[in-house]
Amino acid sequence: MDNKNSNNNRDESSIVEGRNAVFELLRSGRNIEKLYIAKDMNRDIVEKARAMHVQVSEIDKRKLEAMSEGGNAQGVIALCSPIEYSTVDDMIALAEERGEKPFIIICDGLNSPHNLGAIIRTAECAGAHGVVIPVHRSIGITPTVTRVSEGAVNHMLICKAVNIRNVLEDLKQKGVWTACADMDGDPYTKTDLNIPLALVVGGEDKGITPLIKKTCDMVLAIPQKGRLNSLNASVAAAVMMYEVVRQRG
Repeated sequence: MDNKNSNNNRDESSIVEGRNAVFELLRSGRNIEKLYIAKDMNRDIVEKARAMHVQVSEIDKRKLEAMSEGGNAQGVIALCSPIEYSTVDDMIALAEERGEKPFIIICDGLNSPHNLGAIIRTAECAGAHGVVIPVHRSIGITPTVTRVSEGAVNHMLICKAVNIRNVLEDLKQKGVWTACADMDGDPYTKTDLNIPLALVVGGEDKGITPLIKKTCDMVLAIPQKGRLNSLNASVAAAVMMYEVVRQRG
Protein backbone atom coordinates (compact mmCIF):
# COMPACT_ATOMS: atom_id res chain seq x y z
CA MET A 1 0.00 0.00 0.00
CA ASP A 2 2.41 2.65 -1.23
CA ASN A 3 -0.17 5.18 -2.37
CA LYS A 4 -3.84 5.78 -3.07
CA ASN A 5 -3.67 4.19 -6.51
CA SER A 6 -2.71 0.83 -5.01
CA ASN A 7 -6.22 0.61 -3.54
CA ASN A 8 -8.13 1.09 -6.80
CA ASN A 9 -9.10 -2.58 -6.99
CA ARG A 10 -10.28 -2.83 -3.38
CA ASP A 11 -13.91 -2.64 -2.31
CA GLU A 12 -14.33 0.86 -0.90
CA SER A 13 -15.76 -0.51 2.35
CA SER A 14 -12.58 -2.53 2.97
CA ILE A 15 -10.48 0.56 3.79
CA VAL A 16 -11.13 2.07 7.22
CA GLU A 17 -9.55 5.32 8.37
CA GLY A 18 -9.63 7.23 11.66
CA ARG A 19 -8.99 6.35 15.31
CA ASN A 20 -12.55 5.70 16.43
CA ALA A 21 -13.54 3.98 13.18
CA VAL A 22 -10.59 1.58 13.40
CA PHE A 23 -11.17 0.95 17.10
CA GLU A 24 -14.81 0.00 16.37
CA LEU A 25 -13.57 -2.15 13.50
CA LEU A 26 -11.37 -4.06 15.95
CA ARG A 27 -14.39 -4.54 18.22
CA SER A 28 -16.65 -5.69 15.39
CA GLY A 29 -14.97 -8.98 14.56
CA ARG A 30 -14.46 -8.22 10.85
CA ASN A 31 -11.31 -9.75 9.42
CA ILE A 32 -8.46 -7.22 9.33
CA GLU A 33 -5.62 -7.88 6.89
CA LYS A 34 -3.26 -5.16 7.99
CA LEU A 35 -3.09 -2.02 10.11
CA TYR A 36 -1.01 0.97 9.05
CA ILE A 37 -0.29 3.31 11.92
CA ALA A 38 1.74 6.49 12.40
CA LYS A 39 4.84 6.01 14.52
CA ASP A 40 3.70 8.57 17.11
CA MET A 41 0.18 7.11 17.38
CA ASN A 42 -1.46 6.22 20.69
CA ARG A 43 -0.42 2.69 21.63
CA ASP A 44 -3.90 1.50 22.67
CA ILE A 45 -4.90 0.61 19.11
CA VAL A 46 -1.52 -1.02 18.41
CA GLU A 47 -1.75 -3.19 21.52
CA LYS A 48 -5.35 -4.21 20.79
CA ALA A 49 -4.51 -5.05 17.17
CA ARG A 50 -1.48 -7.14 18.09
CA ALA A 51 -3.47 -8.93 20.78
CA MET A 52 -5.85 -9.94 17.98
CA HIS A 53 -2.89 -11.07 15.83
CA VAL A 54 -3.41 -8.29 13.28
CA GLN A 55 -0.34 -7.38 11.26
CA VAL A 56 0.75 -3.84 12.19
CA SER A 57 3.02 -1.64 10.08
CA GLU A 58 4.28 1.58 11.66
CA ILE A 59 5.14 4.29 9.11
CA ASP A 60 5.79 8.02 8.93
CA LYS A 61 2.61 10.03 9.59
CA ARG A 62 2.97 12.16 6.45
CA LYS A 63 3.24 9.05 4.30
CA LEU A 64 0.22 7.52 6.00
CA GLU A 65 -1.93 10.63 5.52
CA ALA A 66 -0.92 10.71 1.85
CA MET A 67 -2.36 7.19 1.51
CA SER A 68 -5.76 8.15 2.92
CA GLU A 69 -8.85 9.05 0.90
CA GLY A 70 -9.23 12.55 2.31
CA GLY A 71 -5.83 13.13 3.87
CA ASN A 72 -7.30 12.95 7.37
CA ALA A 73 -6.76 9.39 8.55
CA GLN A 74 -5.93 10.52 12.10
CA GLY A 75 -2.80 8.40 12.03
CA VAL A 76 -4.34 5.00 11.32
CA ILE A 77 -5.62 3.04 8.30
CA ALA A 78 -6.89 -0.54 8.29
CA LEU A 79 -7.31 -2.91 5.37
CA CYS A 80 -10.10 -5.35 6.12
CA SER A 81 -12.76 -7.60 4.66
CA PRO A 82 -15.56 -5.74 2.85
CA ILE A 83 -18.81 -5.03 4.66
CA GLU A 84 -21.33 -7.87 4.48
CA TYR A 85 -24.45 -6.12 3.26
CA SER A 86 -27.82 -7.09 4.67
CA THR A 87 -31.40 -7.18 3.41
CA VAL A 88 -34.51 -5.38 4.56
CA ASP A 89 -35.77 -8.74 5.82
CA ASP A 90 -32.66 -8.94 8.05
CA MET A 91 -33.59 -5.56 9.53
CA ILE A 92 -37.16 -6.62 10.24
CA ALA A 93 -35.87 -9.84 11.80
CA LEU A 94 -33.55 -7.80 14.05
CA ALA A 95 -36.49 -5.68 15.19
CA GLU A 96 -38.47 -8.82 16.01
CA GLU A 97 -35.49 -10.26 17.87
CA ARG A 98 -35.33 -7.13 20.00
CA GLY A 99 -39.09 -7.07 20.53
CA GLU A 100 -39.33 -3.68 18.82
CA LYS A 101 -41.28 -2.10 15.98
CA PRO A 102 -39.14 -1.90 12.84
CA PHE A 103 -37.31 1.41 12.38
CA ILE A 104 -35.39 1.67 9.12
CA ILE A 105 -33.61 4.64 7.55
CA ILE A 106 -33.66 4.90 3.76
CA CYS A 107 -31.35 7.29 1.90
CA ASP A 108 -32.65 8.67 -1.39
CA GLY A 109 -29.71 9.91 -3.45
CA LEU A 110 -27.23 11.16 -0.86
CA ASN A 111 -23.91 12.15 -2.40
CA SER A 112 -22.06 13.63 0.56
CA PRO A 113 -19.94 11.10 2.49
CA HIS A 114 -20.13 13.38 5.52
CA ASN A 115 -23.94 13.35 5.48
CA LEU A 116 -24.18 9.60 4.99
CA GLY A 117 -21.60 8.93 7.70
CA ALA A 118 -23.41 11.22 10.13
CA ILE A 119 -26.77 9.61 9.33
CA ILE A 120 -25.42 6.10 9.95
CA ARG A 121 -23.89 7.25 13.23
CA THR A 122 -27.16 8.84 14.38
CA ALA A 123 -29.17 5.81 13.23
CA GLU A 124 -26.99 3.53 15.35
CA CYS A 125 -27.32 5.82 18.38
CA ALA A 126 -31.09 6.08 17.88
CA GLY A 127 -31.51 2.31 17.79
CA ALA A 128 -32.56 2.03 14.15
CA HIS A 129 -32.53 -1.50 12.77
CA GLY A 130 -30.79 -0.67 9.50
CA VAL A 131 -29.91 1.82 6.79
CA VAL A 132 -30.74 1.37 3.11
CA ILE A 133 -28.64 3.10 0.43
CA PRO A 134 -29.13 3.02 -3.35
CA VAL A 135 -26.69 1.15 -5.56
CA HIS A 136 -26.77 3.94 -8.16
CA ARG A 137 -26.57 7.75 -7.95
CA SER A 138 -25.49 7.71 -4.33
CA ILE A 139 -22.34 7.63 -2.24
CA GLY A 140 -21.34 4.19 -0.97
CA ILE A 141 -19.55 3.09 2.19
CA THR A 142 -16.27 4.86 1.51
CA PRO A 143 -13.40 5.36 3.97
CA THR A 144 -14.69 8.88 4.65
CA VAL A 145 -18.21 7.60 5.37
CA THR A 146 -16.78 5.05 7.79
CA ARG A 147 -14.61 7.65 9.54
CA VAL A 148 -17.44 10.20 9.87
CA SER A 149 -19.72 7.47 11.23
CA GLU A 150 -17.12 6.92 13.98
CA GLY A 151 -17.22 3.22 13.13
CA ALA A 152 -21.01 2.88 13.37
CA VAL A 153 -20.99 1.12 9.99
CA ASN A 154 -19.52 -1.87 11.82
CA HIS A 155 -22.55 -2.14 14.10
CA MET A 156 -25.38 -1.22 11.72
CA LEU A 157 -27.16 -3.41 9.17
CA ILE A 158 -26.70 -1.77 5.77
CA CYS A 159 -28.58 -2.73 2.62
CA LYS A 160 -27.70 -1.67 -0.93
CA ALA A 161 -30.85 -1.47 -3.04
CA VAL A 162 -31.20 -1.21 -6.81
CA ASN A 163 -34.66 0.39 -6.60
CA ILE A 164 -35.71 2.42 -3.54
CA ARG A 165 -39.35 2.56 -4.62
CA ASN A 166 -39.51 -1.22 -4.71
CA VAL A 167 -38.01 -1.33 -1.21
CA LEU A 168 -40.73 1.02 0.03
CA GLU A 169 -43.49 -1.02 -1.60
CA ASP A 170 -42.05 -4.21 -0.11
CA LEU A 171 -41.93 -2.65 3.36
CA LYS A 172 -45.54 -1.50 3.05
CA GLN A 173 -46.55 -5.07 2.21
CA LYS A 174 -44.79 -6.15 5.41
CA GLY A 175 -46.79 -3.71 7.53
CA VAL A 176 -44.16 -0.97 7.77
CA TRP A 177 -45.31 2.64 7.31
CA THR A 178 -43.18 4.84 5.08
CA ALA A 179 -42.47 8.52 5.66
CA CYS A 180 -40.30 11.19 4.08
CA ALA A 181 -39.35 14.72 5.06
CA ASP A 182 -40.41 17.65 2.88
CA MET A 183 -41.42 21.26 3.44
CA ASP A 184 -45.08 20.80 2.47
CA GLY A 185 -45.71 17.91 4.88
CA ASP A 186 -47.50 17.62 8.21
CA PRO A 187 -45.68 18.77 11.38
CA TYR A 188 -43.46 15.88 12.42
CA THR A 189 -44.11 16.36 16.14
CA LYS A 190 -47.87 16.05 15.62
CA THR A 191 -47.66 12.77 13.72
CA ASP A 192 -47.78 9.37 15.41
CA LEU A 193 -44.38 7.81 14.75
CA ASN A 194 -44.68 5.07 17.36
CA ILE A 195 -45.36 2.61 14.54
CA PRO A 196 -43.34 0.26 12.33
CA LEU A 197 -41.56 2.94 10.32
CA ALA A 198 -39.21 3.49 7.40
CA LEU A 199 -37.94 7.06 7.24
CA VAL A 200 -36.67 8.36 3.91
CA VAL A 201 -33.95 11.02 3.84
CA GLY A 202 -33.53 12.99 0.61
CA GLY A 203 -30.40 14.07 -1.21
CA GLU A 204 -28.56 17.31 -0.48
CA ASP A 205 -29.47 19.14 -3.68
CA LYS A 206 -32.84 17.85 -4.85
CA GLY A 207 -34.31 16.43 -1.66
CA ILE A 208 -36.86 13.63 -1.96
CA THR A 209 -37.49 12.63 -5.56
CA PRO A 210 -41.14 13.06 -6.69
CA LEU A 211 -41.71 9.33 -7.24
CA ILE A 212 -40.42 8.44 -3.78
CA LYS A 213 -42.48 11.21 -2.19
CA LYS A 214 -45.59 9.91 -3.95
CA THR A 215 -44.84 6.36 -2.80
CA CYS A 216 -44.50 7.26 0.90
CA ASP A 217 -47.51 6.97 3.21
CA MET A 218 -46.65 10.20 5.02
CA VAL A 219 -44.83 13.44 4.28
CA LEU A 220 -43.44 15.16 7.37
CA ALA A 221 -42.23 18.73 7.77
CA ILE A 222 -39.72 20.28 10.16
CA PRO A 223 -40.70 23.92 10.94
CA GLN A 224 -38.35 26.51 9.44
CA LYS A 225 -38.23 29.81 11.34
CA GLY A 226 -35.22 31.46 9.70
CA ARG A 227 -34.51 32.78 6.22
CA LEU A 228 -33.09 29.53 4.88
CA ASN A 229 -35.57 27.01 3.57
CA SER A 230 -33.86 23.73 4.45
CA LEU A 231 -31.68 21.89 6.93
CA ASN A 232 -28.59 19.85 6.19
CA ALA A 233 -29.68 16.31 5.26
CA SER A 234 -27.99 14.66 8.24
CA VAL A 235 -29.37 17.27 10.65
CA ALA A 236 -32.92 16.81 9.33
CA ALA A 237 -32.51 13.05 9.62
CA ALA A 238 -31.29 13.35 13.20
CA VAL A 239 -34.24 15.57 14.17
CA MET A 240 -36.69 13.04 12.73
CA MET A 241 -34.95 10.01 14.20
CA TYR A 242 -34.95 11.41 17.70
CA GLU A 243 -38.61 12.32 17.46
CA VAL A 244 -39.19 8.61 16.85
CA VAL A 245 -37.02 7.84 19.89
CA ARG A 246 -38.96 10.36 21.99
CA GLN A 247 -42.35 8.98 20.99
CA ARG A 248 -41.31 5.38 21.57
CA GLY A 249 -40.02 6.29 25.02
